[in-house]
Amino acid sequence: MNKKVLIVIIIVVATVVIPFGIYTISPLFTSNTVNEPLPTTAADVNKTAASQDYQKFVSMNDQDRINAAKQMSQKEKNMVMIGAALINTTTNENTLVPGAIKQQEQNNPTSAKIRTGSFVGAGDGFHNAEGLAKIIPLAEGSTILRLENFKSTNGPNVHVYLSTDKTASNFVDLGRLKANNGNQNYIIPNGTDLAKYSSVLIWCKDFSVLFGSAELST
Repeated sequence: MNKKVLIVIIIVVATVVIPFGIYTISPLFTSNTVNEPLPTTAADVNKTAASQDYQKFVSMNDQDRINAAKQMSQKEKNMVMIGAALINTTTNENTLVPGAIKQQEQNNPTSAKIRTGSFVGAGDGFHNAEGLAKIIPLAEGSTILRLENFKSTNGPNVHVYLSTDKTASNFVDLGRLKANNGNQNYIIPNGTDLAKYSSVLIWCKDFSVLFGSAELST
C-alpha cells in the first residue's frame, strides 16, 4: 500500500477514534458540581408576609372567610397556613375528678368504656398532629373527648371533629381547637352514637384540610 494512502487512512481513523475515546473515558476523570435550591417550603417564605396574610384572614367574620377561601389560589392558602403555623398556643386543662370514672363504672358498667387512639399527621409534610385522644364517660352521665400530650400544626379556624372517616363526610363538631398544644377537654353532645363516630379529626374548616386523625378503640 502506498505510504501516502496509509498515512491518510491513519489520520482519518485517528480523527474518529480519538475524540470518541475522549468522550467515553473523560467522565471518569472529570467532575461537575450542581447546586440547585430547595423547592419553596415554609422556611423559604417571607414569614412577615405570611403572618400578615394570616392576621388579615382571621380578622374576617366567618362568612367572609368562607367566601374568601373559595376565591383563594393554593399559593394564597399556603401563605395563610404558614402564617398560622408560626403561632403556638398552649392550654392545660385539669384531668378528671378522681373517682369519676370508677363511679361511672359502678353506675353503668356497659357504657363506661374508655376508648383511646393515637393521632397521626395528615402525611403531607406540613400538617401534623400527635398525642392521644380519649373518650371518657363522667360520673354525672356526660362524656368528654380528652386530648392528652397533644401537639399539632396551628391553622385558621381549626376544629375538633368526631367523624365516621378521615374526609369528614359525616361528623359531629366538638368546637374550635382550644390550643395547638397541651391537654384539653371537649364535651360530647348527649345522644352521640360513639360506635358510629370512631375517628377524631383535627380539621381546618375554612380550607377543608385535615391536620391529623386518631382512630378510637377500646
